[in-house]
Formats: sequence, structure tokens, C-alpha cells
Amino acid sequence: MIKRILPAPLLSVALFLLWLLLNHSVSAGHLLLGAILGLVLPVLLRGLRPLPVRIRRPLTILRLALTVGIDTSVSNLMVVRFLLVKSYRRHGPAFVHIPLELRDPNALAVLAMIVCITPGTSWAELSRDRSMLLLHALEVGDPQVLINHIKTRYERPLMEIFE
Repeated sequence: MIKRILPAPLLSVALFLLWLLLNHSVSAGHLLLGAILGLVLPVLLRGLRPLPVRIRRPLTILRLALTVGIDTSVSNLMVVRFLLVKSYRRHGPAFVHIPLELRDPNALAVLAMIVCITPGTSWAELSRDRSMLLLHALEVGDPQVLINHIKTRYERPLMEIFE
């Protein structure tokens, strides 16, 4: 019964506090409106909440975070080189189709975030059946190299974590 009324207690508290912070007021009206928003919005938006996450290998998260940090730093340097030094521009931009084995919706969302925050990639789209990631990259020589990079450095650890 309580779960139906309060499906996401932390979200409710966060919405309530955020409402008060945004309005810079703790008047009775704002307290009431914040409480209503905190109670009603999680119920109305229940269908948009992600599936519960079950993490299988927590240490892999640290390894993946380190990998993403290193790859992002290297990619930053490569993009700067690409933009500033024309003689280093070896290849042009391209769209690359990356076949996916990953199926967990939360893991797919993390993969999309990783590839989108990496400099040199500007756009990603997941196919409707979630079997293919379409990625636009600033400089693509051999698409298979990019595919192997995404699959080994990001998809495989995400599969260990989520599946």
C-alpha cells in the first residue's frame, strides 16, 4: 500500500527539497505545493523510471570508470590535434554501425552516455530492437577498429556489470 502511494521516497524528498530551494521560500503554500509535487510526480511518472539495477561485479565499475577517464583524456588530445593541425587529419568523419550483444536497458543507457561524452563522437542512436548502435565519429579510418574499441573497452565490461 505504501509503495503505491510513495513509489520512490528518495525522489519524493528530492522533489520537495528542490521545490523549496528553487522558490527560496518555506511558506505554508510552498511547503504544501512541494509536498504535492513530491507525492504526485513519482506516481504519474512511474512508467518512465528505469528498471531496477542489479550489479554483478562492482569492481568492474571502477575499471570501466578508469578506462572511460583515460579514453576521454586521450580523445580530447586527439580532437585538439585534429582541429588545430591540418596535416594530422588522416581520415574524415563517418557513421559506424556497431552490432551489440548488450541487452540490459540500464547498461545500454550507460553505453550511450559513454560514447556520447567521449570527444570525437557527436551522435549516437540505438536501433529499435537494441541490436545496433549507430555512432558518428569525427575521424574514422577503419570502422572495424572503432567497433572493436567500443565492444572490448565498454560493451564487455558493461555486460559483466549488468548481465
